[in-house]
Amino acid sequence: MLVTFTCKAYADITMFGDIAKRLLILMGHSGTVPSAIPAEDVPAALERLKRAIETEKSSPDLSPEVKNDNPEQPAVSLKNRALPLIELLTAATQENCYVMWK
Repeated sequence: MLVTFTCKAYADITMFGDIAKRLLILMGHSGTVPSAIPAEDVPAALERLKRAIETEKSSPDLSPEVKNDNPEQPAVSLKNRALPLIELLTAATQENCYVMWK
């Protein structure tokens, strides 16, 4: 499953469902897809996500379904996976607009 995040202030972001749901939970949301965050709640969700990412372990994060068969390819950390969503939430905060995902 893929989840696409949208807001009028930033380009759409699509990510794998398991990672998207984990990031939604870190933002303080239930993880329900589809759903939305009202504009007035976006700054708090952004701060919760940033705080949670910083407290995550520094080890790479891969979902159980994704196996790294090539040891030469490094795993992608949760912090790196969250970066596009953090940028989208930042833009939504600056433009005071809601964020939706489906």
